[in-house]
Amino acid sequence: MFNSYAQQIIDLWTEGVPNSKESDLVEEVVTSDTRRISKVINPTLEVYLPSPSNSRNIGVMICPGGGYGILAYDKEGTDIAKFLNGYGIAAFVLKYRLPEDASNEVPNISPLMDAKRGMEIIRENAVEWNIRKDKIGVMGFSAGGHLASTLGTHFEAKNRPDFMSLIYPVVTMKNDYTHNGSRVNLLGHKPSEELVELYSNELQVTTETPPSFIVHSMDDGAVPVENSLQFAKALKEAKVPLDMHIYPEGGHGYAMAFGFDRLNQWPQLMIEWIKQFE
Repeated sequence: MFNSYAQQIIDLWTEGVPNSKESDLVEEVVTSDTRRISKVINPTLEVYLPSPSNSRNIGVMICPGGGYGILAYDKEGTDIAKFLNGYGIAAFVLKYRLPEDASNEVPNISPLMDAKRGMEIIRENAVEWNIRKDKIGVMGFSAGGHLASTLGTHFEAKNRPDFMSLIYPVVTMKNDYTHNGSRVNLLGHKPSEELVELYSNELQVTTETPPSFIVHSMDDGAVPVENSLQFAKALKEAKVPLDMHIYPEGGHGYAMAFGFDRLNQWPQLMIEWIKQFE
């Protein structure tokens, strides 16, 4: 079906994209310090595989952030995939649809539909890609962290992630601590309270929520650290294993945190945490 080892880009939906409608939108790619993708019409999964001799038989699907308005595709996607490959972990960058009105019938459901389909594709091809079906996690940054935590709390058996890594994630849609840009882009300007609660993932944690690794900074001025703290409290109450690292400084959007002293340790800490799933 798919050639081993080589980087591939796979369409998520081969028989028509669900919840889509005809529009004049054309996908846009802007490159400056990173590649930013917007107006995603054809969602894909970009595959990065380590050599079989170095494989840990673990896979991670990566959800780039961007406030549900763009995807920081390299900085929080392909660069992370290459890093994971260096430690024997297969990586899959999800180019998911953004919840705009023009091309989505019901905008808020498209990102999660794509994330679920991405997990299903990885499981369907796990043997060929030299990973175990029960060792596939999800990772997300900022709004991508919201999508990852939504997948980890709104799954069916076939698309449940086995673990989650959430990096400066948006978690809540409640006004007190949400990232307003992500909330407006996902839910609109006047969402119902039921919709707000549905996508406030700290309220959706159960004993079936996957073990989680979380990184956040106290001085994050875009996505308050309370997003992670509230999610951690819910995980604790549900007795879900958690490894959380809160740093005093770092702000938001630092990705691999190059140039930061202590903060740049988080990727290695995550690798050590992921190793338990071998």
